[in-house]
Amino acid sequence: MKILVCISHVPDTTSKINFTANDTQFDTNGVQFIINPNDEFGLTRAMWFKEQQSATVDVVTVGDASVEPTLRKALAIGADKALRVNMIPLDGFSVAKQLAKIVQDEKYDLVIAGRESIDYNGGMVPGMLAELTGANFVNNCIKITVDGNQVNAEREIDGGKELLSTSFPLVIGGQKGLVEESDLRIPNMRGIMMARQKPLTVTEAIDSDLSTTTNKFEKPAPKGAITLVDKDNLDELINLLHNEAKVI
Repeated sequence: MKILVCISHVPDTTSKINFTANDTQFDTNGVQFIINPNDEFGLTRAMWFKEQQSATVDVVTVGDASVEPTLRKALAIGADKALRVNMIPLDGFSVAKQLAKIVQDEKYDLVIAGRESIDYNGGMVPGMLAELTGANFVNNCIKITVDGNQVNAEREIDGGKELLSTSFPLVIGGQKGLVEESDLRIPNMRGIMMARQKPLTVTEAIDSDLSTTTNKFEKPAPKGAITLVDKDNLDELINLLHNEAKVI
């Protein structure tokens, strides 16, 4: 089984976010980047397939040279090789087209992507990738087992879970449940040293027009001041709810 894990290079949620150029560009200064959590769940599950079913596991991302430490971490966790498409990811559809080219050229059986990244939360790339490559698709996937060419998957739906049977080629949009947070792997020294010897291949992007553009970024409005009311002063509370909050 040949597996490709799509990796997004995203800001750590504890990082302070700022924008530049009249709020049209993300300021990366001082920002710590990590593997997108949904992708890390998928990578950990891929490691299980490697160890239990002798699968080969490659990782890929679309980005400039700044994303390579994130790919090296994926190699240290246990991936066999890494690929980087040399393009700034500005649009979900253009990213999906770059990934589709790699999937078709390398003929992967299973592509594991996170259902969404924690920066833009678009949730578009896995589905578009499946359509572009003609693969089966399972989104919000929380469980997957493989027996030959038979794949059994489980995904979250509104109000419950859905059990599915499908086959390769397959793209999944994974999330927590593929593995638990306690199963995530921290690279050890041996893995870090081995990662330095593993191949990291850089390919140039194919022509792809942007389907969307970003006009401006905005931070959420700051929270307003809090007014504390004594628990016994019900008249004041009602007055504030009626005249200031205007909810009654």
